[in-house]
Amino acid sequence: MVDTQVPFLKMNGLGNDFVVFDSREKKVALTPAQIVAIGDREKGIGFDQMVTVEPSSSDAYAFMRIHNRDGSEVDACGNATRCIGRLLMGEASTPSIAIQTNAGLLIAHASESATLISVDMGVPRFEWNQIPLAEEFADTRAIELQVGPIDAPVLHSPSVVNVGNPHAIFWVDDIEAHDLARFGPLLECHPMFPEKANISLAQIIGENEIRMKVWERGAGLTRACGTGACAVGVSAARTGRTGHKCTVHLPGGPLGIEWREDNGHIMMTGETAIEFEGLLDLTTLTYTKTAAGDAAMEPTK
Repeated sequence: MVDTQVPFLKMNGLGNDFVVFDSREKKVALTPAQIVAIGDREKGIGFDQMVTVEPSSSDAYAFMRIHNRDGSEVDACGNATRCIGRLLMGEASTPSIAIQTNAGLLIAHASESATLISVDMGVPRFEWNQIPLAEEFADTRAIELQVGPIDAPVLHSPSVVNVGNPHAIFWVDDIEAHDLARFGPLLECHPMFPEKANISLAQIIGENEIRMKVWERGAGLTRACGTGACAVGVSAARTGRTGHKCTVHLPGGPLGIEWREDNGHIMMTGETAIEFEGLLDLTTLTYTKTAAGDAAMEPTK
């Protein structure tokens, strides 16, 4: 008899939540339709991204594959990297670990707390064709793109950067004054972004302090986005709004972002949580909870 029960973990980083499958010994391969069904917050487990931990073809400890809730595969996710880093460092009993991703090799580091995890997100890319954009811009700190009338745009002149995936950041006086749920889907699929883009609203609230909201490509509004926070932190430093080290406040909580001047790498630090363990039935796509998680953060579902 074929065993259709697959174990999983439900985790989150500042409320940015994930379903995690270990695909190293027993392969877990799901179709886009199955991923969509599992990600449904009403009928399925519910998540922002699904992560499968797979054998690595490099010197990394493991490979991390990421799918959005719409079934599409994405190259990078900072909060997922921190969550997977926590798991793998615990498994290997080591204070740091290398994780292979489609965006390159990422290094996770343990902190003074078992749940507070840092990850080296690598070097950001700023050239228009690296982001990528549909047309050439010499300066990507602020490109010509706006929402609304030409003489009175609602949003305009975003900073753009690639931190493993494309991001556009609109600087505003008040992130609550704009309906990101309305503008997000339109801007995500704007012709300027041939590979679509993550769309953020960012507001400077103090010295090296930023508030942000994000519409994630393929996932929609999320409580936190690690690559989005990195993109905001780097873009704030590039435009002189902050220094190279800042705190980015998301709906799910704060992330510490440091854009290191010695090597150009971005370090991101924040909390992680295991919400619960479970078993997924691959035939019915129903699940049962088998164990409670930790209490570091409130569950998202």
